[in-house]
Formats: sequence, structure tokens, C-alpha cells
Amino acid sequence: MAGGVGSRFWPFSRVNNPKQFQDVLGIGKSLLQLTAERFEGVCPKENIYVVTNDIYGDLVKEHLPFISDDQLLLEPCGKNTAPCVAYAAFKIASKNPKANLIVSPSDHIILRGEEFKRNLNTGLQIAANNDVLLTLGIKPNRPDTGYGYIKFDAQEPGELKKVQAFTEKPNLEKAEGFVKSGNYVWNAGIFVWSAKAILEAFKTHSPALYEQFTSATYFTEGEKAFIEETYTNCASISIDYAIMEKAKNVSVLLCDIGWSDLGTWKSLYDIKDKNNQGNVLEGNIKTYDTEDCIIKTPKHRLVIAEGLKGFIVAEHDNVLLICRKDQEQKVKEFVEELKLNNLNEYY
Repeated sequence: MAGGVGSRFWPFSRVNNPKQFQDVLGIGKSLLQLTAERFEGVCPKENIYVVTNDIYGDLVKEHLPFISDDQLLLEPCGKNTAPCVAYAAFKIASKNPKANLIVSPSDHIILRGEEFKRNLNTGLQIAANNDVLLTLGIKPNRPDTGYGYIKFDAQEPGELKKVQAFTEKPNLEKAEGFVKSGNYVWNAGIFVWSAKAILEAFKTHSPALYEQFTSATYFTEGEKAFIEETYTNCASISIDYAIMEKAKNVSVLLCDIGWSDLGTWKSLYDIKDKNNQGNVLEGNIKTYDTEDCIIKTPKHRLVIAEGLKGFIVAEHDNVLLICRKDQEQKVKEFVEELKLNNLNEYY
């Protein structure tokens, strides 16, 4: 899934160049490229399908030259993740009804690649032999209000647990309770299932989407026109709301894979190396009496920071953001206000 804008990572993530196409880690590879590399040894490149907005089609091919036209699923507009998953599942199933699918965001970080592959291969074996909708759950190391949580049955042995409930982005008090309880994990938004199981789930729990996507002739010239019409009429809804929170055959595989969704500046701060003052600095930056900050600015501009504690300072293109780190969730609000005021050149 590579169609989102990632507005909480503004001003670096913009409509014309979202974060999945950027070298966020400063290692010479975009997040999309790192995501594709992560599946080496799990599936061949010809089995990787990318769902994205049609305005990003050329960018995807630039970053992943091996992607063919058939592997590129272009959405005419964003309708959240359920239509995206339905489109991919129906198309792949039309080619191979016995396929097993992994659904992965394109803009996450996973630091323990081999453990991730082990979990995926375990998940694929489970999905191939059981009627189950499997999600990866990340063992939390802190109470984080920016993530969704999954409650599981702690009495079951092993890594595979029956899901009891989903909770979207709780307040701090609830998040602290979840972590302390020991039977909650973060929802990574990474799923494993058979094509048969997910299509049956759509038929049962989201029949409108099922009917809208089932009648296409995929891998033909008519696919594009069909998808344009379908997206115009289909609901905008997440896969969690459409399927996962309704289905009874949902399980979670407990994982410790060094995961971050890189959804916010704080999440980037958490995974980056810090200096003795606890600062993450990228650019030509000199600091005085400054600590616990992330400052990312162009190298051609000298930046002097004095007396800052717990701040985000981010400059990109025509925008300079200065925001307290503990208020980072407001970044999305800033972008929404720009949209309301038609300040298109800034978002």
C-alpha cells in the first residue's frame, strides 16, 4: 500500500512527494525501496503488487523499476485501506485463486529484517492451512497514543493468539493500562491471509465492496475504466472497520521486529542516533543549551538553536515547522487548516 500522503510527517511529506518516496533515514534508499527489499526470500519480485494513487504511478516505477504495469494498481482517488485491499485481493485471486497474500504499508521501518521474514513465513503457513485473518502485533515498549492496540487472549500458548478487541489510538491513561496488562500489542497494519479467506470476509462483512469489485475483468484493458467508476461509488473505509473488527476468525501473531510506522516526527526521533544532549540533528546545525530535540534542515543553511527543549524544527522547501515534540499530533491539524484555506503550495 503506497498511496497515502503521511501528513503527520509534514513538511517533508507532501502531496507531490509523500514520505514513502523519500530517503527518510538518510541511507540512499526510499521507504518504498526498503519495503520491497524486505520481501526478498519471501516472494519473487513478480509477485509484488503496489497499490497507489494514479498521480504516483511514475514515482513507483522510478523507485521500483521491476514493477510491470500489471503489478501497479492505480487508484483514481484515496478511499482508505479497505477498497485498496479489495482491489488487490480480487485482482490477484483472478490470476491465482489459491494465492496467499501479505498486505504491507510502504512507509514503515523494520529494523530486524530476518525476524520479520520468519514471522511472515510462519504467517503464510498458517494462512495457507486455516481460514484465518492474521495480523502482526508488535510488543509495545512504551505507552504510545499514536498507535492502535490489539487485545489478545493471553491464556493461549505460543506466538499466535486469538484477537479479542481492537482499540484505536487511546488516551495516555488507557495506553499505560494496556502496556501494563501484558495482553495488548500495537496494530502494525500488516496482514497475512489467503485470497479465499479475505474475499469471503468481504462478502460477509462488507458486501457492498464485495459486489463492487467482484465483476471486473482484471488484467484487461477494461480494468482501468472499471476501477475509476468503482472508486467513484465505493465507501471510504479502513480495512480495520470494514473487516477486522467484525470478523470472528481474526488472530494476531506476536512479533518483536524493531517496527515503527514512522508516522510522526517523534517516531523518527525514537529510532535515530542521538548526541549527548539527546538531540537528533540533520543539517548544518549548532546548538547551545538545547536538548531532547529533532532538528532537520537543509545543509546549505546554517541553523543556530539556543535554549530549546523537546522541540521539532523541520525545514523543507518553502515551509519551516517549529513545534513542541509533545504536541506533534497537531501537525496533521496544521495541514488540514492549510487545505481549508486553499494554501496548496504549502502542503
